[in-house]
Amino acid sequence: MGGALPVPCPPPRDGGADGGRAGPMAEGAWGPAGGGRRRRRRRERGRGGPEGGGAVLRRLREARDELLGSGFWADSAGAVRAPPCGAGRPWRCVCYGLGRFGTCPNARQQLAFLLLLLERMEVPPDHCLVFDPAFSELEVAALGELGLRLLAENEEGKHQVRDSPTLFYMVHCGKALYNNLLWRNWAPAALSNMVIIGNSFKGMQERVLSRILERDYSYIAKILKGTEEVALPAHPRYTDTFNDTSVHWFPLHKLEQLSAEVWEFLEEPTYQECEDLEIIRKEDKGNRRSPVALQS
Repeated sequence: MGGALPVPCPPPRDGGADGGRAGPMAEGAWGPAGGGRRRRRRRERGRGGPEGGGAVLRRLREARDELLGSGFWADSAGAVRAPPCGAGRPWRCVCYGLGRFGTCPNARQQLAFLLLLLERMEVPPDHCLVFDPAFSELEVAALGELGLRLLAENEEGKHQVRDSPTLFYMVHCGKALYNNLLWRNWAPAALSNMVIIGNSFKGMQERVLSRILERDYSYIAKILKGTEEVALPAHPRYTDTFNDTSVHWFPLHKLEQLSAEVWEFLEEPTYQECEDLEIIRKEDKGNRRSPVALQS
């Protein structure tokens, strides 16, 4: 999954709409359009896809309506609004490890949450980059209809933040992916310009032995004192989908309080001693380019 290993997914189930007014994307990106797209979906069904692109988008709309009707999206608004970085500047987004949303309800709910988040933050869909080596051609086509852009290759999380504030959406990704992302942006100016929605850093600190965290995931270990974290709310319907998920950001004033030695060590992680690496490496057999990926 975009550098992350697949998370076991329950069997697909139908999701009924729980109501909720359609947002700005509902009449366009949330739904299929155009005869050419219908012909393309027929071709995709002929390739053995689980269902047509229209059905994938319909299920995605249902997942969106469930998020709105359940109250989970409204309850999450406080955590999503918490990071103060950005200061009115336009945001970008990078999404890793989304998974097989065409067949997996959890992945579909995570994608629906992401699309609502893009609406809330006024991020145009083509300013959101997505990667998961597990995507099928049908799912890539659906992402294209939504207006999202596919990264051309597996970055292993090593995406550099530039001038624009950047949201990284990495729900249930492996620890090495977060560690790589931090390493690639290991400077106060870059880290203070990014937000990560993903596995709780506090949870990693609690569950992983300190010597293992410092040896294998040193950048996570070093950034803990410079991190602000707000957990997404618990909800019985989304226990598996968003468990242990938090919003993380790195205030500049906290980063500047860290010792100079913290910033001097810039060695790229290799994970040579890591016994349970939770990402797909570029050289792994499981890695491949995203089908018909668009260059960012």
